[in-house]
Order: sequence, then structure tokens, then C-alpha cells
Amino acid sequence: MKKDFLLLTVALPLLIASPSYAVESEIEQRNTNKSTEVISDIPSLSEIELPATNAELLTQESVPIEVNPEETQPETEQTPSDDADISIEAIAEPDNLPQSTPTYVIDREEIKKQGAASLADILKRMPGFAINDAGHGADIHTGTYYRGASINQSVFLINGRQINTNVNIYHGGTDLNSIPVEAIERVELYSGTASALFGSSAFGGVVNIITKEGYGKPKFSGSAEFGSLSLNNQQVTYGGSSDKVKYNFSFERFFTDNRYRVPVGAANRDSQGFLSNADTATSTYFGSIGLDLDKKNSLNLDVTKLSSRRGLIYFGFPLQQDRLDHDGLNVGLSWKTRLGNGESSNLTTSIGYNQDYFSTYGPTGSFYRIGALDTQQLTARVDHEWKVTSNNKLRWGLDLKNTDLIGDVLSTNPSRIGNNETEDRSLFNAALFAVNTWNISDNFLIDLGLRQSFDSQFGNYLNPSVGLRYAVTPMVAVRGSWAGGQRNPGLDQLYVYDTVHGWEPNPDLRPEIGSTWTAGVDVNFSENLIGQFTYFGSSIGDRLGVIAGKWANIGLVDTNGLEAALQLKIATGWSTFLNYTYTDSQIKTGTEKGLQLGLIPYSVLQTGVGYQNSGWQANLYVTYNSGARRSIFANPTDKPTDFAPSFVNLDLSGRIPLTSNLGLTVYLENLLGEQYERVNRIYSPGFTFRVGLNANF
Repeated sequence: MKKDFLLLTVALPLLIASPSYAVESEIEQRNTNKSTEVISDIPSLSEIELPATNAELLTQESVPIEVNPEETQPETEQTPSDDADISIEAIAEPDNLPQSTPTYVIDREEIKKQGAASLADILKRMPGFAINDAGHGADIHTGTYYRGASINQSVFLINGRQINTNVNIYHGGTDLNSIPVEAIERVELYSGTASALFGSSAFGGVVNIITKEGYGKPKFSGSAEFGSLSLNNQQVTYGGSSDKVKYNFSFERFFTDNRYRVPVGAANRDSQGFLSNADTATSTYFGSIGLDLDKKNSLNLDVTKLSSRRGLIYFGFPLQQDRLDHDGLNVGLSWKTRLGNGESSNLTTSIGYNQDYFSTYGPTGSFYRIGALDTQQLTARVDHEWKVTSNNKLRWGLDLKNTDLIGDVLSTNPSRIGNNETEDRSLFNAALFAVNTWNISDNFLIDLGLRQSFDSQFGNYLNPSVGLRYAVTPMVAVRGSWAGGQRNPGLDQLYVYDTVHGWEPNPDLRPEIGSTWTAGVDVNFSENLIGQFTYFGSSIGDRLGVIAGKWANIGLVDTNGLEAALQLKIATGWSTFLNYTYTDSQIKTGTEKGLQLGLIPYSVLQTGVGYQNSGWQANLYVTYNSGARRSIFANPTDKPTDFAPSFVNLDLSGRIPLTSNLGLTVYLENLLGEQYERVNRIYSPGFTFRVGLNANF
């Protein structure tokens, strides 16, 4: 299988490129008569320019379009202004993503201002997301949802390559709290028709982590931060470019003991009244090297290495002492080439290696248990963007993925010894994908998508998608999308016994099959206020869960919700945003029929206001969470209908310039000091602080 996989990897670029070269002369002819294409009377929100302002604090930057250094304009046109335009958080990149659904983008400057310490911290302020547990005392299992879909029902990418290996969340898959942010350039969030490009399992959406690249003269930056609960965090980055080579190297080390007092009844409360076994330590290494071979071809290699050691508190009752070791390695090599003499035909070929090792272990009374999952994936992708005509754009290609999983479970408990085993399983998946965008007129476009998958475990299946966008007036545009999806059970759910919980695998599990849809409106209220409003819904059948200690298909869940994103320019130096999400995920079958899906709050609101002037910064963020239904490992007195109380949280961040290259940063979190329940009897620590220095040379 691996041999065939590698042969296909080598052959695919040639197979895809051949028909593209056949139309090279046609592309060249079109490029001699280039003209700016107008899609509609109302531009997409990425194209709306507002008056310049110093308010960079809450600005969401658009996705930068790659430019060949040899073709750059004069410096006066390329150098960014000291002032930043305010733009809506929902920013579409019309060059390579469908516009019938929004693409939300948050860049590294905003990430720094928010004081984000992990990917979970970044995502929690993006529209549509409900992240119940991030920050001090957070556990990796307690709920990350986008539009009602779980973390395993979304696709996570790094530079366009998938990093979640479909290991089930109860074993630690896609640990967002263990992904530091030093190497991140920006985070993009897709949905709708765009899901056809990256995976049929994207019921929620696609999160793409774009890492940093080096530009210009070599630069060194570093920071050191200390704070409450023994927190310390050090970050170092060195990057730049020379001739045709660009490079960037980063390192980050993070630790906090997360030992603080919690109320009676809290999860993992020890005999002294403190949260126990919640410490977290991570180290992350990142490096990237890019090489421009010529005007048409470039290579890029990036490597990310993660090491995480932490305690688990999710199980909670009784006191848990289980530990989780997570080691990850992601390596990717991509080759980008222009076919023809313009920008009408671009081919990207990439290969990747992804390894995730999760080991949960710990004592249970006089016994000991361990469960280890070692997942290794080889991936290859060919992605061709082709502007067929002035009104028609096609993006199509092929994904290949081979997954090997070794699962080791061991328990000294006599009642579980019979389940001790080592599983060695492999899975191969291939998929053809295509999204075709037609500009029917200047103000009306349609996106049509198809993804045909071939899976060695679950056979062949086709997932279509469709989207449209129509400019009603120069100020209002409407849009909508529909996409079918299928998420297959993980190899661990099918074959590996969960010795920690005592859950049995089930080789007869069926895939989760359903569809998602959106309907939205983009409104340009004024020069200073723009907004985006989206109704979203999904219906997912054969949802996976645990019944009587065994994995099973438990039934149907229907979701409906509303998502709103507003951006306002108040005055020079000031900016503000507001994101609100309402999610109603109703269980339609089984003993919990009619109830809200556990761990998903009905309402989440994020808003902020910021000011910046001459290097000084101040940002105030407000969070409202309506509380989620307790559903797993709750106290014996809890009822299935019980919700955690709602809460409001205030965070303040700021920067004081000490010199032109040195600044003092301050983050004050939970200013109200309330020790609210985030989810499932896991409580926040109350008020905490972080103070640090950052330098650039």
C-alpha cells in the first residue's frame, strides 16, 4: 500500500499538469488583454476599504496574496502604511476560495493583542465557535464546537495539510490547548462549499493554520512572560530572506501548574480544596524554508514538533490522577508552479508526514492502566486553480492519505486484563475534488462543488455542495450554501479498547452522514460600519456515542443557529468588534430526545474595544456564555436537564513601549474575579494576570 502511495505521489503532478499545458497558449492570449473582473455591484467584504486609522488593535487582516519578489511594484506602493484599515472579521479571498460563504481570518497582530496562548484561545473569539474550556485549568476533552459540530466533525489544517488524524477526542485527538501560537501567521476559518476542497467530514468547518515565513532582513524577536499559577512562557523567533531563500525558525516553552482553590463539588478537587492534576507543560519547535527556483516555481518545507505533558481532569469523579503525553510531528513539502505566463493557471503539489502519539496512563486505586495510540499518516495533494474564462474559475485536484494506527492498552485490573491487546490497523483514503465558480452576471455568482471519496474501510461515496451570492443593491448582498458530508469512525473507535473509561470498540459502526446549510446577508451600513449575518443549520444522522460502555451509532441531531459579525470604526485610533452565535443542537432520537446536545451553550457573545497610539495599546474584551448542559461525569445529584450557570467575563490587555524595540505587555484576565463554572463542574480560577517583555531586533 505504501509503495503504491509513493508511486502515485510522484506521478500525480505530471498527470495534472499535462492538460493544463495544453491550454497554455489560450491562457497567454487572455493575459495579454487583462482586465479587472467585477463580480458584483456590492464588493465582497474583503474588498471594502474604510478610512485609514491607527486602530490596529482589533483589526482582522485579509489573507495576503503571494507576490513574486521579482515582480513587486516600487517600494512606495508595497510598503504598508503605519495606519491600518478596519475590515470585517469575515474576509473572503476571491482568488482561491468560494465566496458564497464567509472566510473568517485572524492575523498574528490580533493574536498577540488578545494574549492568546493556544489555538483554543484564538478560536474562542471567532464567530460561530463555542469553546467551553480554554485557559487556566482547561482540559482537552470538554467541548469545542463550531456551528454545533464537534472538533472531530471539523477539519484542521496546517498550511493546507490536515493535522487531525481522526483519533477520537476521548484519547486526546486535536488538542487545541496544546498548540502554542508563536509560529502562527494567521488562522483562517472556512465553511460551506469550501469544505469540498478539504474533506467530507467538515460538518462544522475547516480551520487552516498558516505558519510564519521569513521576509526582508534577518530579524530576531523574543518574549518572556510570567504570571499567576506559576505561569511562565518564553518565545524566540528568527527569520528573514536572502536572495531567493526565505526562512523562519521559532521555539516556544509554556508551563503553568493550574493549582487553585475550587468550590465543593468541582471536578478533581483534592482534600485541601485545590484543583488537582491540571498542570500543563508544552514545548514547540517550528521551522520553514522557502526557495524561489525561478519566476514560475517555488518550493517550501515546514516542520512542526510538539511535546506536551499534562494532567487530565475531565473524568473528574472520583479524583483523577491520569496523565496525558502528547507528541506530534508534522512535516510538509510543497511545490508551486505557474502554468502559462500569467496568474490564470496555478498548480500546487504537496506531500506530508503527520505523527500523533497520545499516551494516557495513571493509577486507579491499587491498579494501573495505560492506553497509547500512535498514529502515522502519509498524505499527498495536487491542487490546480484554473481561470478557464473571464467568468469561470475551476479549482480541482486529488487527495491521498494512508493512515497507520498502533493501539496499546494495558490494565492490571483483573476485570480488564482480558481486554489487554495491541492493535495494528491501516486505512487508505483517496478523494477527487472540484469547485467551479461561475459569475453568471456582474452581481450573481454560483459555486458548485463535488468530492468523490474512495475509502478502504467504508467504500466509495460522493459529497456534493452548492453556493450562491447575489448583490441586491450596492449596499446589500445575500448568499447561501448547502453541502453534504460523511465522517467515518476512527480506527480507535472501531478496534481499540479504551482502558481508561472501560469503553469497548465496535467494528460495526456506521459513518455519520448528513448535510449542512447556510443563508446570510452582507451589509455595508456606512463607511464605518459593516456586518455579516448568517443562519446555519445541519442534520447529522447515526451520530457516534457510547451506550452501555460500548461505541454505537446513537441517532440524529438537528442544529439551527444564527451567527453575527460586526466591525465598527469609532474614531481615529479606536476600533471595536462584536461576534454573536446562537446554537440550538437538538437530539432527535433516544433517551435524551428533545434535549440540547451536551456541552453546547445556546448563546456565546464576544465583543471588544481597543485603542492604540504611538506604540501604546489598550484592549478590553467581554465574553458572555449562556452555560452548557452537563452531560458527562456529572455529580450523582445532577439531572440530565441541568445546565451550568451563565457567566460574563472581562479581559484587559495592554502594551507600554519602553524603547523603540522593547515593550512591556500586561494581560489581566477575569477582571470581575468570579469563579464561574465553564463546563461540567470545571471552574475558572478567578482573577489572573500575566506580565511580560517583548523585543524585536
